[in-house]
Amino acid sequence: MCLLFLSYKTTPGYKLVVAANRDEFLQRPTAPLDFIDQEKSILAGLDLQGGGTWLGVNRVGKIAALTNYREGGRQLENAPSRGEILCSYLDSKLSAEDFLCQLGEKAPQYNGFNLLLGEGDDLFYFTNKKKNYALLEPGFYGLSNHFLDTAWPKVVRGKELLHAVMVDTDRVEPEKIFAQLRDNRHPPDGLLPDTGIGFDWERLLGTIFIESPGYGTRSSAVVTVGDNGEITFTETTYHLGEDRDAEVVQFFLKK
Repeated sequence: MCLLFLSYKTTPGYKLVVAANRDEFLQRPTAPLDFIDQEKSILAGLDLQGGGTWLGVNRVGKIAALTNYREGGRQLENAPSRGEILCSYLDSKLSAEDFLCQLGEKAPQYNGFNLLLGEGDDLFYFTNKKKNYALLEPGFYGLSNHFLDTAWPKVVRGKELLHAVMVDTDRVEPEKIFAQLRDNRHPPDGLLPDTGIGFDWERLLGTIFIESPGYGTRSSAVVTVGDNGEITFTETTYHLGEDRDAEVVQFFLKK
């Protein structure tokens, strides 16, 4: 996952609203949103190459999301899959806080990541680029491939575009959120970050919705957690290239 927006306890009727784009190489095999365990308890997309997921929920109300932390030239060889962290949390009986305490000991083994874990009324943020996790206050947040609310142009623009359909609304409508997540306006080159991957890649990755011959936004997702605990998970999968149609699936989980 490369871009997340979170309305945490700021949307009337909802504990949490998540909007997200997953950017990936087009040839990387991926299974679309579905239950990924035999018990049909964990709902997520699945990375068929590295294992794990980038965004998932389970039937007891846990939610987990992850973005990579971008730092060119500083990748660990043979590091474990970051996506498996989410599956482990969603499959465990540990609270989010207890899970993060255990994860902290082995977090340096992974390449850089940002992690959001939620359960009940609590939402935690953790990055293995810092030592401590944080219990978030209610608010509207953006997260790309640096720290939470780092003011990268795509994060700033996304928060501006999505506020009206995620926060200032009495009804969250996924199709309206998906429309904003397809914004492809390029920011001025001078505002792009320098993460060590070269200017051409920084420019390609600078938009909310990414499209190129080999890499792009593969899917978008909207997750809502109502005040009553009910979860709605909607995913749009994009078929980039000549076939630009989108495929939408939606699941409801009741407590």
